[in-house]
Amino acid sequence: MTKRWIIPPAPSDRRAAAGYWHVTPLVAQLLLNRGLSAGQSADTFLTPQLKDLYPPERLYGATNAAARIVDAVRAGTKIVVYGDYDVDGTTGAAILWHALTLANARVSFYVPHRTEEGYGLNQEAVNRLIKDGAGMIVSVDCGITAVDVARTLADTGVQLIITDHHAPHADLPQADAIVHPTIDALHPSGEASDADGSCPNPDLSGAGVAFKLAWAIGQKLSGADRVDANFRSLLIDMLPLAALGTIADVVPLRGENRIIARHGLEGLVKSRIPGLRALIESAGLKGNRISGYDVGFKLAPRINAAGRMGHARLAIELFTRADDDRAREIALYLEEHNRSRQATERQITRQAVDLVERHNLAGDARRAIVLASEGWHAGVIGIVAARLVDRFHRPAIMISIGSDEGQGSGRSIPGFDLSDALAPCSEHLLSYGGHAMAAGIRIAPDRIEPFTDAFIQVANNRLTGEDMIPKLRLDAEVALDELTMPTTEEVIGLGPFGVGNPKPRFASEWIELADEPRAVGQHGRHLLASFRQNGVRLRAIGFGLADRLEDLKQHRRCRVAFEPIINEFNGRRSVEMQIVDLEFPS
Repeated sequence: MTKRWIIPPAPSDRRAAAGYWHVTPLVAQLLLNRGLSAGQSADTFLTPQLKDLYPPERLYGATNAAARIVDAVRAGTKIVVYGDYDVDGTTGAAILWHALTLANARVSFYVPHRTEEGYGLNQEAVNRLIKDGAGMIVSVDCGITAVDVARTLADTGVQLIITDHHAPHADLPQADAIVHPTIDALHPSGEASDADGSCPNPDLSGAGVAFKLAWAIGQKLSGADRVDANFRSLLIDMLPLAALGTIADVVPLRGENRIIARHGLEGLVKSRIPGLRALIESAGLKGNRISGYDVGFKLAPRINAAGRMGHARLAIELFTRADDDRAREIALYLEEHNRSRQATERQITRQAVDLVERHNLAGDARRAIVLASEGWHAGVIGIVAARLVDRFHRPAIMISIGSDEGQGSGRSIPGFDLSDALAPCSEHLLSYGGHAMAAGIRIAPDRIEPFTDAFIQVANNRLTGEDMIPKLRLDAEVALDELTMPTTEEVIGLGPFGVGNPKPRFASEWIELADEPRAVGQHGRHLLASFRQNGVRLRAIGFGLADRLEDLKQHRRCRVAFEPIINEFNGRRSVEMQIVDLEFPS
């Protein structure tokens, strides 16, 4: 699909900002593009510090929840940490398990089976936990829409602490405490908040919320704003888990989330948690640096494989009570499951793409895609929905039909809030939840057709033809001689990258081939080329772009949209281009 390149003009204050921040003009433009202003300090962006984390009392409900949890610990109450089955939920649950274990609590964890129980607080599971003697349930990354389950717990006298970051509905669950970054003292529920107005970071991940609650628990145990030395050491150890959840859940990596991600990534390589060490080893990651890319494409898929293809309790066990031997065993198991997940995902993606193209389900009259089928593995349909979004550039929902109900997972495009778009379709759904870019649904099989019609109507009303054109947003147009090693190192040093701080991408000027390009890699899927301009020559690799080879051979001259990378081979380091797109003369 042809992309429209969006390249902002160079800001007039670029050189002044470069001098003020002591960076190159190109890096100054990147900072300006990310919302910083010339004359404003860039220290929190360039060198994020742990001391700049907001204290827990700025997060709605955290102080109240911590007080109730500490009271339960001191009373010997059996506490169950109930996590979600994705990376954000499992890492967040592990954070609270470690905090409560250090507090000498009677604590265990529970995570629902993705396909058998579905997302969130499950009534049958909660009934079993009550029967087993749970006196308090602490949810992680779920629960904010579980009104019925919360009512059951209230009727039985079991305390419920909800920690979540997904979009709340108008009616909040009846819980003993709710910890949530987008709820404030003005919420219609009328619950008094210990936070002063709105949370300054509404974009916390589920693991980030759990980290803040763990911090608040440490404060309550210490009886002071500063936690004691043991708890401080624990919180430092928990930062890598918080970073995994933050990066994997694709929340904006700016402000406080950037602090968590940067320091958590630094802590990953020296983590004392056996499960993290085993996971890193199984992913083949070596050296002193793990990037956000490594988390998103190597570590997170292995963690998610537990919930997608098996049971996510293994992921929580990996990060909690597993010793070295057990951690290696679980990591190997997750590796096998991840390979199985990849094969299943490829098969379902082929089927889904075929359905869309054969039945013309991505035309202008259908600005969203809804597909449903029996036999689709519910654990991978969210990934397949993302593949459809990438290919057809419109919101997509995939539904796996079971014997009694269907489980659906959706992904969206910028400017189309998926959670908000599901609200007018809720009469067709058993339940739904999520946020702007990703959401899940439960639906009766006989309601799939009317839901499909309703959802596509919402998309048709809210999305324009312009929205259907994929945009490739680039940071600047550059000459090849600007990409010196020091400048490229500065550019890469602006990571970790993600939503809110996208990986820097540039457009070249018109440049020429330096030698004959060729297809490389397994099945010849990748494009390898070299380009030259004004005496500078750079090697370039385009993953999955071998289909552009003939065009490149024919034209010999092009513009390249690319990410600058540093290749290290046999002790030599060189600046290269990772091709994102190519533009040829008309």
